[in-house]
Amino acid sequence: MTNRRLARACSGVLLTALLLALAACANDDAPVAAAVAEPEPQPWPQVAWPLAEDAALEKRITDLMAGMTVEEKVGQLVQGDIASITPDDLRKYRLGSILAGGNSDPGGRYDAAPAQWLALADAFYEASMDTSQGGKAIPVLFGIDAVHGQSNIIGATLFPHNIGLGATRNPDLLRRIGEVTALETRATGMEWAFAPTVAVPQDDRWGRTYEGYSESPEVVASYAGAMVEGLQGKVGSPGFLDGRHVIASVKHFLGDGGTTDGKDQGDTRISEAELVRIHAAGYPPAIAAGAQTVMASFNSVNGEKMHGHKPYLTDALKGRMHFGGFVVGDWNGHGQVKGCTTTDCPATINAGLDMAMASDSWKGFYETTLAAAKDGTLSAQRLDDAVRRILRVKMRLGLFEAGKPSSRAVGGQFALIGAPAHREVARQAVRESLVLLKNQGGVLPLSPTQRILVAGDGANDVGKQSGGWTLNWQGTGTTRKDFPNADTIYEGIAQQVNAAGGHAELAVDGKYVTKPDVAVVVFGENPYAEFQGDLPTLAYKPGDDTDLALIKRLKADGIAVVAVFLSGRPLWVNREINAADAFVAAWLPGSEGAGIADVLLRRADGSVQHDVKGKLSFSWPRTATQYANNVGQKGYAPLFAFGFGLTYKDNGDLAALPEVSGVTGNEGAAGVFFARGDAGAGMALRLEGSTGQGVTVTKVPESLDGGLLAVTGVDHLAQEDGRRLAWTGKGEAIVALQSHTPLDLQRESNGDLMLLTTLRVDAAPRGEAWLSVGCGTGCSARVALGPTLATLPVGQWTRVGVPLKCLAAAGADVGKLDRPWSIGTSGVMTLSVSRVALGALNEAEATVACPGA
Repeated sequence: MTNRRLARACSGVLLTALLLALAACANDDAPVAAAVAEPEPQPWPQVAWPLAEDAALEKRITDLMAGMTVEEKVGQLVQGDIASITPDDLRKYRLGSILAGGNSDPGGRYDAAPAQWLALADAFYEASMDTSQGGKAIPVLFGIDAVHGQSNIIGATLFPHNIGLGATRNPDLLRRIGEVTALETRATGMEWAFAPTVAVPQDDRWGRTYEGYSESPEVVASYAGAMVEGLQGKVGSPGFLDGRHVIASVKHFLGDGGTTDGKDQGDTRISEAELVRIHAAGYPPAIAAGAQTVMASFNSVNGEKMHGHKPYLTDALKGRMHFGGFVVGDWNGHGQVKGCTTTDCPATINAGLDMAMASDSWKGFYETTLAAAKDGTLSAQRLDDAVRRILRVKMRLGLFEAGKPSSRAVGGQFALIGAPAHREVARQAVRESLVLLKNQGGVLPLSPTQRILVAGDGANDVGKQSGGWTLNWQGTGTTRKDFPNADTIYEGIAQQVNAAGGHAELAVDGKYVTKPDVAVVVFGENPYAEFQGDLPTLAYKPGDDTDLALIKRLKADGIAVVAVFLSGRPLWVNREINAADAFVAAWLPGSEGAGIADVLLRRADGSVQHDVKGKLSFSWPRTATQYANNVGQKGYAPLFAFGFGLTYKDNGDLAALPEVSGVTGNEGAAGVFFARGDAGAGMALRLEGSTGQGVTVTKVPESLDGGLLAVTGVDHLAQEDGRRLAWTGKGEAIVALQSHTPLDLQRESNGDLMLLTTLRVDAAPRGEAWLSVGCGTGCSARVALGPTLATLPVGQWTRVGVPLKCLAAAGADVGKLDRPWSIGTSGVMTLSVSRVALGALNEAEATVACPGA
C-alpha cells in the first residue's frame, strides 16, 4: 500500500491509540497471520468538534427557549413511533421527534407506496407547526432505519449490508452510498437516518454482525467519517445539512459488538483501555465529520446499561470527545436501566440521553419525565441542556425554514428512488464486496456463452439476498413484486448470458431440463435482524444439509459448481467449500444481483469484466466454535485470515478442509426450540388446521385459511420477541414447531427435565386445549393444557412445564421427535408465547398434570 493510500484509509482517526499497529494498516490487502502486540492503556481521545460556536444561532435558541413551557421542553426529549402516535397526538403533546421502526409503516402496510410515506411525513410536520391548540411551532424530526439505503421503501436502492462494504476497503464508495441514501430518504419525507453503525463485532455469533464493517477497529474508523459526510454533507461546504442531505446517527454507543457470548443487548466485560481502543474507534472520525446525533446502545458495559451510563454518555462522549450534537436512545432501551421502566426513567436523561426513543411508551415516558422536571428529579439545567442540543440540530438542519417535507428540495421526487445512477453505485459496491475463497482449477470467471444453471434458494430471491432491515425489521415475508427496481442474482446472470448467446436456466432445486456446463448455486442464511439472529455456534444450518446435498448431486452429475454464499457473518461451511469448485462469499448484496454476474462472468470475447476485489474484513472460522478469533489477538489462527481474498490472477486451488465442526455434544444438544420470535436452528413454526390447511410462519402477521388461527408479533422482554396466537373457535387448529430432522431426547427424558413454555394467557380457552409432541402416527403424546391455563392469571407471563418423562409415558417416542411442541384447541383461545425450551423441574411456575396422575 502506498503512503497516499495509507493516509486515505486511515483518515479521520485522531488518536493512534484507537488503531491497530501501523503494520497491520499497511498490510490490509494481505492475510494477517501474526498477532499484534497489546497496546498500552490509553485515555479517551480528544476530538475537535468541527463546527464553531454560532452566536446568532445560540441567541435564537435562547430566545425560543425563554418562551417555552416545561411541557414543551419535555416534549422535545421524547420520540414516538408512527405505529403508536398520530398527528393529533403530536398537536397535543408537542414531541420532538417521531420514528418509523422496522415494522412501522403508513397504514400498517410494509409495502406502502413512497407517496404514502411522504403524505405521512407532511401530516406530522404540519401537526408540529400547528399552534391552534397553543404551544410553539417547533418542527418535528422524522427518523428512520435507512441502514443499507432507504430500505423501508418499495423500489429503493438497497446497498450491501455493512459487512459487505467492509470487504471493499473503499471509503470513497461509502461516501457516495451515504449521498444516495440521503437523497432517497429525503425524497420520501424523512430527514434523519439511523446510520452508520460503527460497531466492531468481536463474536460472530452476534445477530447484528452484518451491521458492522469489520472486526478491525481500523477499518471501522476509516469508514465512519466518510459515511457521515455522505449522509450529511461535508462540514464547511454549501451542501452541509442542506435539503439533499440528512442528519446521521452514529451507533451504538458503546461496546455493542463485544458482548459476552455474542448476545445482543448483553454485557460487554472489558477494560476501559480496550473499550476505547476497539469499540470507540469509529466515534472520533464521525464526530470530526460533524455527526449530529449518536445513538446509545442496548448493551451494558461491565454490568451497567449504556442508557444509564453517565461516565460514558456525558463525561466521555460529550466531555472528552467534545460531541456537539445530541444523544438519542434505542427502542425503549431506557427501560432496561436499573430502577426504570419503559414509561418511567428520568435516570436516563440525567445520565446524558437527550432524546428517548420511547417508541410505544412515549405518553407514559412524557408524563413521568414532566413530573420529574417539576419536582427537581430532573434538573432544569439538564433539561435545558438536552433541549438546547436538540434545537441546535434542528436549526443547523434548517428545519424551521424548510416547510413541509413535500415542498423541500427533493421532496416527492420519486424518480430518485431506485434511480439508475443510484443502482449503479450499489452495483459497484456488490462487485467490490465479493470475496473469493476458492477457485479450483481456475473455474472462474465463467464464459457467458455456456449453458449455466442457476440453482439454490437464494438464486431468485431479492429478499434473501438483501437480508434484515429490508421493508420490515426482520426482512422476511417479502415477494418479488416488492422490489421493482432490483435484479435477483439469477436475473443478473441471465441478462448477460442470454445477450452473449449462452443459455441460463433457473432451477432452485437443481433439477435441470438440459444438462448445463456449469452450475451457480446460491444459498445461505435467511433474513434476520438483531437478537433474532444470535447463534449458539457458527455451524451453518445444523441438522439441515439441503444445500450441501444439492451441490453434491450436481457434482455427481459431472457438473462444475460455483457456490455463492449469502450470509451476515462468516460461518463454518467447510463441507460446502470442499464440495464446490469455487466458493464466493457474497454477504448480503442487496438489490443489485447483476453485480455478482459482473464478476462471475467473462465478456463474450473471453476477457475479464471485473476482477474479484473483496478482502475479508472478518476472519473466517476454522471450526464452528471459533467465533471470537479476531486479528490482533493471541492465538490468532483462522481458516482464512483477515484481509484474505483471491483474485483471478491467483492460484485458487485449495486442499480439502477438515469436516469436523468442533461442536461438542453439549454445544449441539437440544435445548431452545423457540426464542426471540423465531424457531430454533433446524426448525420451523407451523400453523395447521384439521382439514389439511397449513402455513409455515416466515413473517407476522400470518393466518390460516378459513380464519381458524392467526399469529402476530408481541413484546415480552424485547421488541417482538414473542408470538400472539388467536384461535377463533371456527374449527380445530394447532401451532407447532416442526424439526427438519428428528430429535433424540431419550437421555433428557430419563431425568427431571421439562418442556417449558413461557406464555401469557390473553383469553382463557373456551373448550378443550392441549399440548402435544409427536413423530408421526403411533408415537405421539398429548396432555390436557386447558385446566392449567384456566388457573393462570390473564395477562401475566408464566413458565408452564410438562415433564419429558410424562410425555414418554403417554406414548411419545422421545428418541425421534420431529414435532417437539405443539398447542391446539377447537375453541376460542388467545395465548402469547415467547420461549419454548428444555429446562429443569424448578424452572416451571406451573406444571401440567400427567395423564393418569
